[in-house]
Amino acid sequence: MIVLAVDLLAPDAGLIIWIGITFGALLLLLKKYAWGPILSAMTTREETIHESLSQAEKALAEARQLQSDNNKARREAEVHSQAILREARDEAERIRTEEVDKTRVQIKQLQDSAQAEIEREKDNALNSLRNEVADLAIQAAEKILRENLDADRQKKIVDNFLGDLSKN
Repeated sequence: MIVLAVDLLAPDAGLIIWIGITFGALLLLLKKYAWGPILSAMTTREETIHESLSQAEKALAEARQLQSDNNKARREAEVHSQAILREARDEAERIRTEEVDKTRVQIKQLQDSAQAEIEREKDNALNSLRNEVADLAIQAAEKILRENLDADRQKKIVDNFLGDLSKN
């Protein structure tokens, strides 16, 4: 067996030629039937990968743009909502101030009308009192004139009259 292994390792020109011819034929067959389809499949796959990568980059760019637009719209919405809240607070404060002013005016009017009513009632009471005092003075004068009495008697009548006044 060692002899056979030595023959295999020894270069034989005929074997080398046949191996070369077989290898060349195999290369021609592979080139004609396998190499073209394999290369075209690899080229197609490479183009598909490039397209997928470019579409992914486009989608990523669009997503970033959408995110940027969304952030901008969110900031604008926040600014708008803050403006609306500010306007609502200002309007509420204005309405509150108006209501307070109206209430003050109404209170002042009520106070003025109450004061005027008090003055009228006071004037009416004073007029009534004056009339009654005048009537009483006239009645007292009538009594004094009717009774033409001496000074002690007149003093007693006036004291009685004054006592009657305090009861009324």
